[in-house]
Amino acid sequence: MNDLKELFKNTRQHLMTGVSYMIPFVVAGGVLLALSVLLYGSAAVPPEGTALNDLFNIGAAGLGLMVPILAGFIAFSMADRPGIAPGAIGGYLANKIGAGFLGGIVAGLLAGLVVFYLKKIKVPTIMRSVMPIFVIPLVGTVIVGGLMVWVVGSPIAGIMSAMKAWLEGLGTGNLVILGIILGAMIAFDMGGPVNKVAYGFGAAMVGTIDPSTGMASPIALKIMAAIGVAICTPPIGMGVATLLAPKKYSMEEKEAGKAGILMGLIGITEGAIPFAAADPIRVIPSIIVGSAAGAVTSMIFGAGNPAPWGGWIVLPVASGKFGYIIATLVGVAVTAVMVNLIKKPVSEKKESSTVASSDEIDISFE
Repeated sequence: MNDLKELFKNTRQHLMTGVSYMIPFVVAGGVLLALSVLLYGSAAVPPEGTALNDLFNIGAAGLGLMVPILAGFIAFSMADRPGIAPGAIGGYLANKIGAGFLGGIVAGLLAGLVVFYLKKIKVPTIMRSVMPIFVIPLVGTVIVGGLMVWVVGSPIAGIMSAMKAWLEGLGTGNLVILGIILGAMIAFDMGGPVNKVAYGFGAAMVGTIDPSTGMASPIALKIMAAIGVAICTPPIGMGVATLLAPKKYSMEEKEAGKAGILMGLIGITEGAIPFAAADPIRVIPSIIVGSAAGAVTSMIFGAGNPAPWGGWIVLPVASGKFGYIIATLVGVAVTAVMVNLIKKPVSEKKESSTVASSDEIDISFE
C-alpha cells in the first residue's frame, strides 16, 4: 500500500513527463495540419490527390500519435522502459475507441501501475534479462489493452449515444442554454468523444438543407457559429495565457502556446491538450468556462457559420463577422484570465531536472 501511495504521490510529475514527450508531436503535427488548411484557403480538408492533402495527412499523423505518446511516457515515468509499450498501445486503443486524451491518461496511469507491480514479481536469475524486454511488456499490454477494449470501450460508446440523443432532444428553444452546453462539451475533452458529439450535432444541423431556401436554417447557422467559436477558444486562450503570465508555464508549454494560437485560428482544439494533460484540474474548468462564454456571446450577437469547421478560417463565409470575432475574444479572455488566476508559478529548475533525468540513456536490462 505504501508503494501505491508513493507511486501516485508523484502523479503530476508522471503527467508532465508524458506531456514533455508529447508536445513535439502536437507542435509538428498541429502546425503542419493547420498550414495545409490555411494554404487551401477554405474551412475544409484539402482535396485528395493534392500536395496540401498530403501535408494535411502528415500533420494528422502527428496528432494521431499524440495520445499514444502521452500514455506511453506517463507509464515510462511510473515504471521505466518496460511501461512504454503497454502505455502507448493502451493510448492508441483509447484513441481508437473514442476515449480521447482523457482515456490516454487513464491508459498511461493504468499501464504504469500494472508494470510497476509486474516488476516486483520474483523470478529465477535466468529470467531476469528477458523480463523487462519481453515478459513484462507482453503481459502488461495484454492486461492494459484488454481493460481498454473490453471494460472502458463499451461504456464510452453507450454514454456517447445517450449524450447525442439528449442533445437532439433539447431542441433549439433556448439558444443561450444550448450555447453554454455545446461550448462546454467542445472544450471538455478537446477533440475527444464529448467534443465530437457536440461538433457532430452542429455539423448535422448545418448539413440539413431547408427546401424552401436551399440552405441551412438561421438557427442551424447560429449553432455552428457558437461551436466554431468554442472550438478555437481553448488553444488560443491557453496560448494567450502563457504570454500574460509566463512564470506560470514551463518553457515547453510556452512553445506549445505559440503553436496553440495558430492551431486555434485554424480550428484545431487539440492545441490545448498539452496544457490540460499537464494540469487537468485547473486547465479543463478554465477552458470549459471560456468556450461556454464565447459560444453564448456568439449566440447573443447572432453570428452564423455555414461551414462545419471552427476558428477564424471560417470568417470569409460567416455572417455577423464582428459578433463572431468579439465572441472569440470574450472566450479567449475568460479562459486566459481564469486559468492564470488559479495556476501557480512553475519551478523551471524542477521541470528541467525532470526532463534531463528522463533523457539519460542506460541500455542495461538488469
